[in-house]
Amino acid sequence: MRGYSVIIPLSFLFALMLQVMPLPEAWLLWRPNWTALVLIYWCIITPYRVGVFHGFLIGMLIDLLQGTPLGENALLYATIAFLTLLLYQRMRIYALWRQAMLVTIVLALMQLFEQWLRAILLSSPLHLEFVYAALLGGILWPWLFTLMQIVRRRFASF
Repeated sequence: MRGYSVIIPLSFLFALMLQVMPLPEAWLLWRPNWTALVLIYWCIITPYRVGVFHGFLIGMLIDLLQGTPLGENALLYATIAFLTLLLYQRMRIYALWRQAMLVTIVLALMQLFEQWLRAILLSSPLHLEFVYAALLGGILWPWLFTLMQIVRRRFASF
């Protein structure tokens, strides 16, 4: 269990780096939400260690890094953690393709909620292109889950 105290923050740090990595403007719609994927993973695997509070902290960090209104991403990531914690027992027994479908739905709900918040707070128009990132996140979920399982098992032995 000591390995978790190292690997959980490192995985979030790596996901944050991928999240704020500069990309060309055309690719930004396709960027998967790496931090949300890692948060979902840790909420499924260790629900007693990573939860809503961690989602809130990660969201606040993303707000600070991206310059969005403070609390916007905190609310979104806390909601993701809450939804994942509600579903984690089911998700553990599902095959990876079913988990990927649920992750796609959770990510799409998060993106929809984010669009709604931005329409209210910033008066920006709503668009449906946010679905691209959610679909790509769902497609990447089996590989990310498998990679994180390998890393987690390796660090659990320390």
